[in-house]
Amino acid sequence: MENLIPKRLTTLGHPQRLAIFRLLMRRYPDTVSAGDIATALSLKASTLSAYLNALMQADLVTQSRVGTSLRYSIAMDKVRHMLDYLVLDCCRGRPDLCKPILFQDVTGPNPMTDRTYNVLFICTGNSARSIFAESILNKLGEGRFKAYSAGTRPRSELNPFAVEVLKSKGHDVSMLRSKTVTEFQGPDSVVMDFVFTVCDSAADEECPAWDGQPISGHWGLPDPVKTEGTDAQKSLSFQETYGALHNRISAFTALPIDALDRISLQLAVDDLAKETTEATS
Repeated sequence: MENLIPKRLTTLGHPQRLAIFRLLMRRYPDTVSAGDIATALSLKASTLSAYLNALMQADLVTQSRVGTSLRYSIAMDKVRHMLDYLVLDCCRGRPDLCKPILFQDVTGPNPMTDRTYNVLFICTGNSARSIFAESILNKLGEGRFKAYSAGTRPRSELNPFAVEVLKSKGHDVSMLRSKTVTEFQGPDSVVMDFVFTVCDSAADEECPAWDGQPISGHWGLPDPVKTEGTDAQKSLSFQETYGALHNRISAFTALPIDALDRISLQLAVDDLAKETTEATS
């Protein structure tokens, strides 16, 4: 299988193919439609098709059909093999060379200890989904987790339907506000243990690496703010979004974080995203 490594590296050497690869990595374990990729990266359909075919021929991306839609995802096993080859074979696994790549000894004991874990939820507007997630985790994980939320392009105020749902569920909304991710990226910012995107748009956007290399996950959910219809229909959409996030966060707080090493914890977060997506679809 090593004979495919040069082909994979050559394929990723093209800027736009690399951009597709990076987008799918940020959306993993989701599958993403060709239309969503084209929109996010401003690519023509014919151009995107050629790039996707090249990535599939290099075994970096997989294709599946959901109804009439073709969807794409990272071929994670093949990607892991490529990275293992570069780190363990080319670099001989030397700690002085590999540690800057791996950030820490991911095969050793879990660096996380029995303490309060900082968690950031990101969406585009920070007016509903990420606000829900922040509020739910602070309630379900009180004393064990400290949750924050932010937007890549935050709105000036919280959505009134979201506020009403939170009040009806017994959450204190007095301290909630719409924030930007830059508030959490300064030198004196809180160091995050986990960072989750809860909308596809935020996951598709270019975000810098977070200090401390937190465990990351993508929990994409439809935006209830875009629901059209009567106030009752809109309220129902917000209720459903709250319920979906409550289920995911309940499962997240049940993870044995202290007992898992970094790789196992990342895999558990990825599996959680798959399971909760299937359960709510």
